[in-house]
Amino acid sequence: ELYGIFGKENYVAIHLILEIFIIISCMAIAIQVWFISKFSFINKDIYIGALFLFLALIEIVHTISYKGMPYFITESSPYEATWFYILERLFLSIGLLAVMVWKVKKHSGASRWISYSVALVLAIICVFIVYSPKQLLPPLVIEGVGTTFLKNTLQYTALSIQVLLILYLVRHYKIAPRRSLLFVVASIYLIVSDILFTFYKDVYDIYNFLGHIFQLFAFVVLFRAIYYSAVEYPYKRMSLVNQELEQSKKEMYNMAYFDEITNLPNERFIYEKIKEKIEYHQEFTLLIFEFERLATIKSSLGTFYSEEMLRLAAERLHQSISSNYVVGKLREDQFIIIVNGQKELNEIEAVCEQIQQLFETPFQIQHFSLHSNVNIGIANYPGDAKDENNLIKYAQFAMYEAGLTTEHIMFYHSKISDKRTERVVLENNLYQAIQNNELFLQYQPQIDVMTGEIIALEALVRWNHPTRGLIPPAEFIPIAEQSGLIIPFGNWVLETACRETKELQEKLNKPVKVAVNLSIGQLFQANFVSNVLDILEKTDFHPQCLELEITETMTMKTNQVKPILHQLKECGISVAIDDFGTGFSSLSYLKDLPIDSLKIDRGFVGKIKNGCTEPLVDMILSVAKHLQLKVIAEGIETMNQLHYLKSNQCDFIQGFLICKPINMDVLLKEFDQIQMKAIDMVALLKLEQ
Repeated sequence: ELYGIFGKENYVAIHLILEIFIIISCMAIAIQVWFISKFSFINKDIYIGALFLFLALIEIVHTISYKGMPYFITESSPYEATWFYILERLFLSIGLLAVMVWKVKKHSGASRWISYSVALVLAIICVFIVYSPKQLLPPLVIEGVGTTFLKNTLQYTALSIQVLLILYLVRHYKIAPRRSLLFVVASIYLIVSDILFTFYKDVYDIYNFLGHIFQLFAFVVLFRAIYYSAVEYPYKRMSLVNQELEQSKKEMYNMAYFDEITNLPNERFIYEKIKEKIEYHQEFTLLIFEFERLATIKSSLGTFYSEEMLRLAAERLHQSISSNYVVGKLREDQFIIIVNGQKELNEIEAVCEQIQQLFETPFQIQHFSLHSNVNIGIANYPGDAKDENNLIKYAQFAMYEAGLTTEHIMFYHSKISDKRTERVVLENNLYQAIQNNELFLQYQPQIDVMTGEIIALEALVRWNHPTRGLIPPAEFIPIAEQSGLIIPFGNWVLETACRETKELQEKLNKPVKVAVNLSIGQLFQANFVSNVLDILEKTDFHPQCLELEITETMTMKTNQVKPILHQLKECGISVAIDDFGTGFSSLSYLKDLPIDSLKIDRGFVGKIKNGCTEPLVDMILSVAKHLQLKVIAEGIETMNQLHYLKSNQCDFIQGFLICKPINMDVLLKEFDQIQMKAIDMVALLKLEQ
């Protein structure tokens, strides 16, 4: 007997110490899971926590009722202590196996409270049953004789369930190897303790003591397993993800802000640097230069030589140009240098001559010796322009003109060429066009091919110049995009289209949609989605009645455009691809991006002739059908085209056949007439069929 070594009184203290460690392990698991499950949202975590809360409470009353402990409710005896142990042991085996087999699901916040409350109530019920004044359960241990058959049966039942758990964990070992191994080790300790607990004759038996030791080992390993799966493993994964994220951020930063060939700051970096200087009103000068023969070298020798030439040029610039200057590369194979501060003309000329001297030595690339003149254009802030787009543009204008001079150096001035001057004047006029009410919208109805019903309008912007009259959109929209005016310009178009269409909806008592074209500058502005939502709120226009049209080339920047389009979709705004089929991007974007409809370009529709098929139109309709996208055909001018599109299940059409673009006041007056015309045309087609 163990008390022969430690003494009977000391054994009670030793047992108490062992039980306290087991209680601490169980309660630590329950508390740990309680806090972790607030963020993990997994049902298994909750059930594990509730199970160990129950075990901790039962272990407490087991410890208090152990023989030799002070009086608690009734005098301590093997009856209460053993029954509490058996209940704890059975619930542990059954609970662990059930949790492991249970399918992983997300849980709600209330699940924690419910599960833990059930565990508490269940523990209280067990206490009432065992401590009942009338002994409701048979004894499990007879002092001096040993364990009863019932006790051994229950003990081996728990052992058998533990073996089943081991088999389950071994079978599913690959799912969570480390956690499974720890649970298997804990199960082995529990099985050893089960065997030892069936051999002791009284509470002071050495087998009973060893059984408690192995039981303690099991709970310590269980705590380690739960800690690993709930805290350590997620933390390691998060740490690894953070490391990968940091590395990705560095790579993405380099990809976003540095040129791949030259490793110089790219156009995006330069634009932001210039914008920053403008915001702080810092004076500076831009130098943009290019090699005259680079395009010829690329077309005759291949891109390897042109790219190698650019790389070697970047090395020379890096070694020779002052570190006080920002050197970068634009997308058009042009280099740019930002010279800080206000410089005299002779100082700027000296820098330009230094650049030209730098490239007088030919580039030796394999067996070719390549040489080219350098044309340099110069623009300064704030003298030549007040924004980054115009500064770069003016420096480029000057660079293009520099190739016509013997010095190959040109400072920007307002009369570089009549054509460019005209564009600049037109650009300046465009600044005032919105304020002077020179811009207006016209609308072209879109009809349902099956019913003839007008379901939407496309908003088309027009500019009535005070001296030049109507200017084609193809002439002023590119200017707006290049100058940065496209943002306020686009906002005006969107707000006007929503407001005027709202008036039409109220008059017709019908939710007519409006389609508005977007430019790449609008789509990629930092606060684009919030601007759209502000306009919708301001005009009280329903998001589901707005369709935004983007060009196919915009989809090439999938990583940039995808989150923007998803935000628009979440708001209820639909998205269409305009002029579909004219771009060169991969069709994979159609399934990757949240697109609602495709617009067949008028150039394809115009090729539809009597009795002839149009393969590109058929292909677009087939692709849209398979991807469950709507199709809008524009530029419909003949009944034959309408008949062809209707026969091939095109959804909507627009064009001069139904109505040319008209002002909203005219549309309000003639809406019913246009509607009847469209219905009659569709009805006529049905009769012909």
